[in-house]
This record gives sequence, C-alpha cells and structure tokens, in this order.
Amino acid sequence: MLDPIDFLALQSIRKSFSDLPGSNYFASWDFTSDPCNFAGIYCEENKVIALNLGDPRAGSPGLSGRIDPAIGKLTALAELTIVPGRVIGSLPHTLSQLKNLRFLAISRNFISGEIPATLGQLRRLQTLDLSFNLIGGSIPFSIGTLPALSNVILCHNRISGSVPPFVSQTLTRLDIKHNDLSGAIPTLPPSLQYLSLSWNRLTGPVDRVLSRLNQLNYIDLSMNQFTGRIPSSLFSFPISNLQLQRNQFSGPVQPVDQVTIPTVDLSYNRFSGSVSPMLSTVQNLYLNNNRFTGQVPGCFVDRLLAASIQVLYLQHNYLTGIEINPTVEIPVSSSLCLQYNCMVLPVQTPCPLKAGKQKTRPTQQCIVWKG
Repeated sequence: MLDPIDFLALQSIRKSFSDLPGSNYFASWDFTSDPCNFAGIYCEENKVIALNLGDPRAGSPGLSGRIDPAIGKLTALAELTIVPGRVIGSLPHTLSQLKNLRFLAISRNFISGEIPATLGQLRRLQTLDLSFNLIGGSIPFSIGTLPALSNVILCHNRISGSVPPFVSQTLTRLDIKHNDLSGAIPTLPPSLQYLSLSWNRLTGPVDRVLSRLNQLNYIDLSMNQFTGRIPSSLFSFPISNLQLQRNQFSGPVQPVDQVTIPTVDLSYNRFSGSVSPMLSTVQNLYLNNNRFTGQVPGCFVDRLLAASIQVLYLQHNYLTGIEINPTVEIPVSSSLCLQYNCMVLPVQTPCPLKAGKQKTRPTQQCIVWKG
C-alpha cells in the first residue's frame, strides 16, 4: 500500500491540475485503486519516486492549473516533470523538501515568479530545466553551489541579474539564452560541453573563461556586449558552429592552425587586422561589419572557386583588395559579398539586403582608417 502521506499529496496534486482539451492524462487517476498504477507515477516500495505530469507524447496537449505545495510531501521523489501546457503560478518553496530530487523539468508552460533560492538545498539535483516560461528575478547564487548539477536549462525566460559561479565539476550544459542577464561571465567548470548565452546583456572579456573550456562542442555568445580579444585556442575546440556575432569583440583574429569548424560567425564586432589564411578552410565564414584591413589571401579565392567555401561574407570592412579574375564564374552553391570595402569590386555578386546599396566605402574613411 502506498504511504498515506504520498496518497494524500497525490490527491491534492490532482485537484490543482486539469487536462487541457484533447488530453486524457488523468483518466487513470482513480483513487479507489493503487496510485502506483496511475499514468506518470512510478513507485518503489510504498513511496512515489517519479512523477511525470501530463502525456509526454510529442504534440499532445498538456495540463492547466498550478503546482500544489503538497508536492513537497513526496519525500522520496527523484524525478519531477511537467509536460508543455498551460501551468501557471510560481514554483512552490516546498520543492526544497525533495532532498532526493535529481531531475526537475518544467518547461514550456507559463510559470512566473522567481526561482526559489531554497532549491539550493537539493544537493542531489542533476538536471534543472525551467526553460520557455515567464520566470523573472535572478538566478539564485545557491543554484551555483549544487555539487551534482550536470544540466542547467533556463533559456527563454525573463531572468535578470548576473550569472552565478557554478561549482559542479560535472556540469556539461549551461543554456541561459534569451533572458535579460547582465555582468561578466563567472568562472565555469572545464567539464562544460554546451554553452549558450545569446540574447542577453552580458559584458566584459571572455578570453580567460573560454581558455579553460576546451571540452566545449557547442558555444553561442552572440547578441551580447562582450569586449576584448578572443583566445586563438577557441578555433581548435571540437565545435561545429562558432557564434560570436553582434558583440563588441576587438583585436586581431589569429587561429594557430587551419580552422576545421564548419561555420564561424564573427560578424558585427570590432575585429581588426588582416584576414587570417587559417580561416580559409571554414565552409561558412561571416566576417562582415568589422574593421579588417589589407588584402584577402589568395587561398580564399581558390577554395571559393572549388566550391569548398559556401558563404564568404566580407562586406563592411576596410579591405583593400582580392585577387580574383573578373570573368571567373563563382559556383552557384557559393555566396560571396565584398561590398563597402576600400576596393573597387572585381566581381559583382549578390549580397544580403542588409549590406545596403553602396558598393565602395567613401575614400575619406579609408584614408582615415589606414592612417
């Protein structure tokens, strides 16, 4: 028989939720029978150890209602999920009573309020996923102290304040994009493999932080206000997409070896100096809207004509030339944009609309920049 405290807690939880039209998740929740046979409930001995609220099938309607504080009475609970739906209200502080909780995922609902600082008492928590909600406030410092965290997914909310340091040496995923976070990136554990910070207001240099994260296989720092240089070691990370666009990064871009990352986006920054030939092995390269100067290395032309480069955007810089025959035919599969530089365009190629209509940068700007 199920523990009486768990039984009563499940009854309270049932009263606080309703199936959305098209969902029949609660059809099996008949309290005249053993709740351990209900949909989404898993028991061990006489305690509930997992509660998956709602039908997890893709595209299935979820639940409406609020999370009842009675959920904190399920003291053996190790896993709590609520499928995407229309669950509203704030996270109950009683979640901190679930000392065995390892997996907490309540995404794509309408949860509001703040993340309770008391979640820092869940010392066994490994996954925290509160993405795609209406959560405000800051990320409690206590969350960063959780020793077993491996996944923190708080993207697409309204969270502000700074990013706390994380002590977990098993943290592999940190996804906090599309919020209103500000300040500098704290020291992060070298175990990190996935880092997404885009669409925030984060500032400061990143070279020291990133230099330690050599296990990253995904990184997106775009749409922030980061400054300073980027470490050359970044180009040797095992990633498929380097997204640093729309920041305030500056200085030269100098990879040590040929770059094997398929897509590199450094556009809309303040990078300067010459274009490194080490970047010619990138398939999709966005260097536009920076302050690059000098000639474009010939290896770029060779690879472009061989259709090895699919996108080469160099517009809105201060480049002075590129050795390419005006009569040559650029492969249909490749896109080249050179306009608004300090050169007479050797070839006419279609550019994105954002590049504007001016083909060449005004001479005075080129003289001033060169000087």
